[in-house]
Amino acid sequence: MSRTTRARRAKREPVGRWIDDRLGVAKLARTALNKVFPDHWSFMIGELGLYSFVILVLTGAYLTFFFRASTTEVTYAGSYDALRGVRMTEAYRSALDISFDVRAGLLMRQIHHWAALLFLASIVVHLGRVFFTGAFRRPREINWMVGVTLLILAIFNGFAGYSLLDDQLSGTGLRIAYSIALSIPVAGTWITSLLFGGEFPGPDIINRLYVIHILIIPAIITVLLTVHLAIVVRHKHTQFPGPGRREDNVVGERMWPTYAAKATGLFFLTAAVVCFLGGVFQINPIWIYGPFDAAQVSSASQPDWYMGWLDGALRIMPGWEIRAFGFEIPNPFFPGVLLAGLTFGLLFAWPFLEARVTGDHGEHHIDDRPRQRPVRTALGVATIAFYVILFLGAGADVLSTTFGLSVNSVLWTFRFAVFVAPVVAGSVTYRLCRELCRRDGLPMASKVSWGEIPSRLLGRHRPPDASPHPAEPDEPMPTHDELV
Repeated sequence: MSRTTRARRAKREPVGRWIDDRLGVAKLARTALNKVFPDHWSFMIGELGLYSFVILVLTGAYLTFFFRASTTEVTYAGSYDALRGVRMTEAYRSALDISFDVRAGLLMRQIHHWAALLFLASIVVHLGRVFFTGAFRRPREINWMVGVTLLILAIFNGFAGYSLLDDQLSGTGLRIAYSIALSIPVAGTWITSLLFGGEFPGPDIINRLYVIHILIIPAIITVLLTVHLAIVVRHKHTQFPGPGRREDNVVGERMWPTYAAKATGLFFLTAAVVCFLGGVFQINPIWIYGPFDAAQVSSASQPDWYMGWLDGALRIMPGWEIRAFGFEIPNPFFPGVLLAGLTFGLLFAWPFLEARVTGDHGEHHIDDRPRQRPVRTALGVATIAFYVILFLGAGADVLSTTFGLSVNSVLWTFRFAVFVAPVVAGSVTYRLCRELCRRDGLPMASKVSWGEIPSRLLGRHRPPDASPHPAEPDEPMPTHDELV
């Protein structure tokens, strides 16, 4: 073939083929479009979190055009008559201007806030689904830890977001955060100085929270979401037991066109619901709270739901302090730092703790039914009961005022309930799971008793059929194509 002929064919070559010839994307796209997703509804919960994050980014980008992260004192002269002439920070004034003077500003603020609540709720429910079905087991331990990290970042960024507005409610939350950070031995004063720029309320906290909220944490969340999805693609989805479902295949719907249409519809449905909530249901009316004044504390101050457990722990905790070796460990350290550290530390370590207790170090791609893991399910329900009691404890003052009760009586009731309720809930769940297995004739996946758990964690017990180093199979599991 002459050079002239090749040149003419090159000119007639389609653009898509020209790009694929140089980048080789067609094979990757074909593989991605043929990927199979399980058709169970619970696998869409994680996608709700992804779509909520997209809405957060879009509405947050709009709000950044009008918000001023400054603590400079100004006099309000905007549209809201009740605060006209009041001295306030520029951050609070810009938030009022967004709510009353910027076109669609209040709608965007409320959509942003509702999307943040949905984002956190989706992550929590998704982690719960993964926990109770055992989808965190090998080889998905890393993805579980990525998910827990996303939860921590989402909680902190949500707190940073509603603290930026510098109203009386958010200022009270920052006062609590300052006390918690200051209670950390040795490092507390350095941390508070770095974040607040001095003693509370500090001149720099709004500026620094703004950078953290709109830039640093969203960038990390974006990276972790990408890593999370990449690992899902690498390991493929888990699936519930059923006809034709094995450890080496995935039964469900192909990415294109069925699952793509379903995912697109879910995105627009999520956006529609969040927009409906933002347009109809009022949330965080900062003009009612007024500008922050460090000399005042709002009565019945309540944080967003995802911070309620921490607020409740601070209220329920008795006024104990420890002084040793020349240091004082103040009261807020125990519920605000120690409890939070144990909470997320145990979440990170759970896949490895369970593998150590059960002696199960094999790969799992079929999910458990929660009733077949009575110990895990009971511990999960007991943990939920524990944090629900803490969450309710955050409203101790509201409950006492509403029902005419003594605040101390309400607090002592929660102090007892926080220990009793988890034990009752866990015991009932354990017995219920065992009875359901007997009724349905299902074998329990693990027969570890409560008494064996401490010895197994300490390495003093080994199952009779387990060896210190399980033998590898003679041949690795062959790779199978996904099945529809």
